[in-house]
Amino acid sequence: MDSSDSYVNDLMEQEKALEAIRHKLALLPDLPGCYLMKNKEGTIIYVGKAKVLKNRVRSYFTGSHDGKTQRMVSDIRDFEYIVTGSNTEALILECNLIKTHHPRYNVLLKDDKTFPYIKITNEPHPRLEVTRRVLKDKAKYFGPYPNAYAAQQTKKLLDRMYPLRKCNVMPKEVCLYYHMGQCMAPCVKEIPQSSYDEITGEITSFLSGGHEEIKKELQRKMEEAAENLYFERAKELRDQIINIDALMVKQKITMADAKDRDVFGFAVDKGWMCVQILYVRQGKMIERHASVFPFYGEEYGDFLSYVTQYYSDNPALPQEILLPEMKDFPAEDVETAHPVETAEGDNLEGLDPESGAAALHQWLGVKALVPHRGLKRQMVIMAEDNAKVTLDEKFKLIERDEERTVKAAGNLGQHIGMETLSRIEAFDNSNIQGTNPVSAMVVFIDGKPAKKEYRKYKVRTVEGPDDYDTMREVIRRRYERVLKENLPRPDLIIVDGGKGQISAAIDVLENELGLYIPVGGLVKDAKHKTAQLMVGEPPEPVHLPRDSQEFYLLQRIQDEVHRFAITFHREQRAKSMVVSRLDSIPGIGEKRRKMLLKHFGSLKKIKEASVEDFRPLSIGDKLANQIINALQDEES
Repeated sequence: MDSSDSYVNDLMEQEKALEAIRHKLALLPDLPGCYLMKNKEGTIIYVGKAKVLKNRVRSYFTGSHDGKTQRMVSDIRDFEYIVTGSNTEALILECNLIKTHHPRYNVLLKDDKTFPYIKITNEPHPRLEVTRRVLKDKAKYFGPYPNAYAAQQTKKLLDRMYPLRKCNVMPKEVCLYYHMGQCMAPCVKEIPQSSYDEITGEITSFLSGGHEEIKKELQRKMEEAAENLYFERAKELRDQIINIDALMVKQKITMADAKDRDVFGFAVDKGWMCVQILYVRQGKMIERHASVFPFYGEEYGDFLSYVTQYYSDNPALPQEILLPEMKDFPAEDVETAHPVETAEGDNLEGLDPESGAAALHQWLGVKALVPHRGLKRQMVIMAEDNAKVTLDEKFKLIERDEERTVKAAGNLGQHIGMETLSRIEAFDNSNIQGTNPVSAMVVFIDGKPAKKEYRKYKVRTVEGPDDYDTMREVIRRRYERVLKENLPRPDLIIVDGGKGQISAAIDVLENELGLYIPVGGLVKDAKHKTAQLMVGEPPEPVHLPRDSQEFYLLQRIQDEVHRFAITFHREQRAKSMVVSRLDSIPGIGEKRRKMLLKHFGSLKKIKEASVEDFRPLSIGDKLANQIINALQDEES
């Protein structure tokens, strides 16, 4: 089937699916709930929530959308929906569905973006630790901290101030921490529970924002130690006070009250969203955190989805959450706002009880507000402004990077004597003592890798480690296909090596295929690093400054093609080792080999298995013994 037939079939299949969707749209209820969009494989690609399912789901299939949303809509072939009792239930259900199915078009808080917490462990002899895993283990968690450094610095200060045990495994004798006064030595002493309760209470107070009270107590102890001529102890206490001040001096804004708040703002541009969180602790803004990601749905809905996921595993909630206003919302979400009771001085207008803020408040039990004026509104605006700046920086860096790479490719062309240099195709061969010889090709367009155009080659006609003949075979196979299928031709071909590889490539291109494409060779130094580029026939070195963008581009190309070739070679070598060791056993073909490896996981585990372990695979005792003996004999 050619590409035109495939395109027509895709259109027919899409139209048929849309017809079925139109029938389902007519049955949607006027109720809140969640909807799940699916692609042609039946995979869930997007999860959303709505106050009115009928209006929201219909909106995807009527009217026009921006480019990214349209891409998602073009992938939809079916949908499901779940009716909920309220907007709050829809918010929680959406969060759970996203975490279960990981849809490709949803905003996702990835595991590597989890925030660090400080934890007081629930043990007979508790410890302080920094963790990103929040467990239901009755421990006390404080945070989240915007980065690991902030959490580690705070823990470091607390470790010096409070003598909880530092060891993961209890030692048999006292350690240095005991002699430094930073541990009570539960390994050799009986520590009363009251001592631990007092310490954990003070740490809890400190981490909950009671820095001033802790400072006053340390000040009192320091003066007392100085009066009693314990000057070393007084100095230690003074240093602790200085460290607390240093930790809290980062504040940007001071609120009139001393509440802990998380202030959210977001910005969108070119299909990307940035969510900015300002952390206010004890009325002082101490830190901020930004997350940048592509989004495909309705912007305020995706922002609320991020906030919901952020709090779904957060055991340390603030006293108040401040959210931005919903500016451009869909028509079906417009409802009359009913006034709700607010704390005195909140400077709020009415909140819709079915809004995202109200849903968060009902779910978390934490006041979630959308301020319209006053200092709280200024803080939300600050979060929004920071989000805009972060997005602008991202796009400026991308533009700058593109300008540099395009310019580097153009300058490289000028050094070689070419008017234009856009497309570069680079080759590298890989073998170990002639075994499993392979080659790989990478493509760079305007200085950037085009990974969809990378190609791998198993060498067919060359026996042993002959780099020249390998180069001839691969160049022949690649550019025969380029001619046959009328594929884009490169402006420059780069091979890994010097004069011999260049001559081999030029010989095939010009004398066999009638192609006249410049060929360059990348020569490495004794440390296997890019040393110089050679071009021409006979090849001559191209003199490039080592600190130039052009030389850096060549290094990236050489590193990338080498990485791609080595990875492919390792895959082939690993496969051939498995094939030779299992396929040499009578009664084991490809099907059984795959079945064995899938069941046991590795050759090592097959070798260590008992005869009984093979029975679930319908392999008799005789053949099982043959497999085990063959693998053990081969190793010996």
